[in-house]
Amino acid sequence: MVERRTFFGTFLPHLVLLAGVAVVAFPVYLAVVGSTHESAVIANGQMPLYPGSEAAETYYRTLVIGPSRTTREPVSGMLLNSFLMAMIIAVGKIAISILSAYAVVYFRFPLRMAAFWTIFITLMLPVEVRIYPTYKIVADLGLLDSMAGLTLPLIASATATLLFRQFFMTVPDELVEASKIDGAGPFRFFKDTLLPLSRTNMAALFVILFIYGWNQYLWPLLITTRDDMQTIVIGIKKMIVTSDALTEWQIVMATAVLAMLPPVLVVILMQKLFVRGLVETEK
Repeated sequence: MVERRTFFGTFLPHLVLLAGVAVVAFPVYLAVVGSTHESAVIANGQMPLYPGSEAAETYYRTLVIGPSRTTREPVSGMLLNSFLMAMIIAVGKIAISILSAYAVVYFRFPLRMAAFWTIFITLMLPVEVRIYPTYKIVADLGLLDSMAGLTLPLIASATATLLFRQFFMTVPDELVEASKIDGAGPFRFFKDTLLPLSRTNMAALFVILFIYGWNQYLWPLLITTRDDMQTIVIGIKKMIVTSDALTEWQIVMATAVLAMLPPVLVVILMQKLFVRGLVETEK
């Protein structure tokens, strides 16, 4: 059966798609263009829509020297802090969640389901309810202004545990029986069977959790006081001061552009596994 499409049936969807892309991409284009002009040109509202000649100097100052009026820290250090934080959170969440889901599904122990529902109920607690006791514990442990303080309180994930549990419940029982016949213990079954089957799920979760860790704002704002420990999101906020004349807008724009690159690269590099992990129904 050949589908016949009218002109409007083909043109209109593409027009709507292009309009949506333009709405999303135009602010990014403005940030790229703004990072190539002087601060005065941006502050007075007369920035042109074409690139300027200050790109090399701006990005060098941003990455190596840093803004001179606010944080005075190079953005390269902020990028490293954000990258380490996002990686530790993503890998830690996946590791803890897949192990906890494995224990809930394949082991029979007292209060097994009570433990699972206790984990699940934490999804209903707003962040504001948990933020003060979490901060108090981190402060008492002396983890303020440290990478451990930035990452450890955010590693546990009830959502990832639920997703892995639901996936493990779809694994045929024949695989478990075959592993037992082969003499495989629980660890070998987990390593040789479940981990390969969970590869696409782990990739999809990694992309989501990496972006979650990269975009964290409230928690790093609370526990970091030193400029050398701040993340890229906090750095952008501190660069924007109340007076437009004191804000180095070209540095802010360059920092915003640099802050977008790592999440975009992660999505591009893991795109196939990410899509497969979201849409596959049979493993």
